[in-house]
Amino acid sequence: MIKRIKYQDINFEKYSHCIENSVQKNFYCQKENLDFLSKNWELLVYGDYEAAMPVPFIKKAFVKIVLMPLFCQQLGIFGNSDKKINEAFFRYLKQNYTVWNYAFNFHNEFESPFFKKKNYVIPVQEYAFLRRKKYFKGRKSTVKMSQHLDFKVLTLQESTLEFIKNNFKGLEKESDIRFFIEYLFFLEQHKQLRLYGSYFENQLTNIAVLIDDETSYSLLGLINNDEFRIHNGASFLIDRILELNIQSKAFNFMGGSLRGIEVFFKSFGAELQEYPFIGNSKRDIIKNFLKIS
Repeated sequence: MIKRIKYQDINFEKYSHCIENSVQKNFYCQKENLDFLSKNWELLVYGDYEAAMPVPFIKKAFVKIVLMPLFCQQLGIFGNSDKKINEAFFRYLKQNYTVWNYAFNFHNEFESPFFKKKNYVIPVQEYAFLRRKKYFKGRKSTVKMSQHLDFKVLTLQESTLEFIKNNFKGLEKESDIRFFIEYLFFLEQHKQLRLYGSYFENQLTNIAVLIDDETSYSLLGLINNDEFRIHNGASFLIDRILELNIQSKAFNFMGGSLRGIEVFFKSFGAELQEYPFIGNSKRDIIKNFLKIS
């Protein structure tokens, strides 16, 4: 029922047709994106590409370990599937791979219980209704107090990159920050990158880094200069982006499991979307490797 296809044997025409016509379609699963973010990945396929599941991995001591790439939130099963078919994919993954972590997409439902991770999304709607009815009272006030800031469209010029390098939080390794910058250039090359900045008296205070796909904006990074925190540039930027775009494109916050960040996203009227997630410790990985070896 489920078969494993190595990268060099994938029929990418059939794979593209599968994901393009699936309800689960997202930009994470696109070949070009996976090629850049993962380097190594293969495919699990049901039938004649009726459903497909990308599996990214790294190699450690000749062992393939399934690991979600940095900046890739949700993969999972795409195409014509139901709970039983999804369960078959899940069982095959567990029985034939050493899994460090793997995230399915929020459309995927299973018979087995799963740990769920949180994501927050604002569907397409009228901005005036969103702000009036769904913003938290405190967020309305914060946005109102930030209107002295200036909003600008940015490009990947030297000053923008310098701001990102100096203020990006959440990536401990210098190599991860370099990879993030490389990913920005990749997105720009594919015309999917949008950069917006807030300014106070000609000083850049915040940058919002967005991925622009056909139907939504996804927040890849919200980068803040803490020296200007009192000006509420992050709230100002999100509000202005919503004002300009939410009537035509959904807004995906791409996260929300941390309490403070979750409240921030919810305060703009974002709706919870949970997605199934597998996560294992190093001890679990060793036990699983011995089991399938």
